[in-house]
Amino acid sequence: MSEVPQWYVVHTYSGYENKVKANLEKIIENRNMQEQIVEVSVPTQNVVEIKNGVRKTVNRKVFPGYVLVNMHMNDETWYVVRNTRGVTSFVGPGSKPVPLSDEEIFKMGLIESETEMLHFAVGDVVRITTGPFEDSTGTIAEVNSARQMVVVTLSIFGRETPVELDYLQIERM
Repeated sequence: MSEVPQWYVVHTYSGYENKVKANLEKIIENRNMQEQIVEVSVPTQNVVEIKNGVRKTVNRKVFPGYVLVNMHMNDETWYVVRNTRGVTSFVGPGSKPVPLSDEEIFKMGLIESETEMLHFAVGDVVRITTGPFEDSTGTIAEVNSARQMVVVTLSIFGRETPVELDYLQIERM
């Protein structure tokens, strides 16, 4: 068994991600496998939709049809995950699951990298480097370190407007 559990991607039937997560968590608890299968995750993000002129925040799956599992890979854990109802396969060539690299895990926000961790604070003045508000400057109103997102207040048409941005879209002035 490897010393550190690794993240694996599991393909599921579309729309069954949360059901697979719940089923897998129940099996882990029933078989007392918390040491071997550490975490099951269905990454989501809040997205603002405008329908019929009404703004609505909706929680969307980042990777529809996939569930992320942090586990020690061995025959028993492979069998448990692979035979969970709703799971079609592990992602990887043939029947050999391939763990996610540290870079992929960091980009997904599953772990924080000490070396690449950026620290922003409420009140920092920042410039937006990409996206529709590129080259605009604003003040950070909120910081969500776990999601690596900030809410920046911009002055648009003379009004203070909050805009949610990724850490990678801004730089300190």
